[in-house]
Amino acid sequence: MHKKIIVAAFAASMATAAFAQADAGSHNPAVKNPTVHTTAMAAKGRNSFTESQARGRIAKDGYTGISKLAKNQNGVWQGTAMKGGAKVNVALDYKGNVTVH
Repeated sequence: MHKKIIVAAFAASMATAAFAQADAGSHNPAVKNPTVHTTAMAAKGRNSFTESQARGRIAKDGYTGISKLAKNQNGVWQGTAMKGGAKVNVALDYKGNVTVH
């Protein structure tokens, strides 16, 4: 009986965590707004985006042909992409902002 109570409590806590994450509207808690912004300079900081998530945010900002991305020493994902017929260097910071440099 004691095991059933422990298992039920664990299941309830996992369900609560799943609902909280679903309500956040983002897979990255640093991103409060799902709208992608272009900034002049990438913010330094610990970046929790995966490469796939970073690629998706950059694509959402209208870029295509996104290269393999690499995270630099400042926690910023960097690569190249196409926009408006031009190949540009792009970056994505921990806040989800896209920077062209």
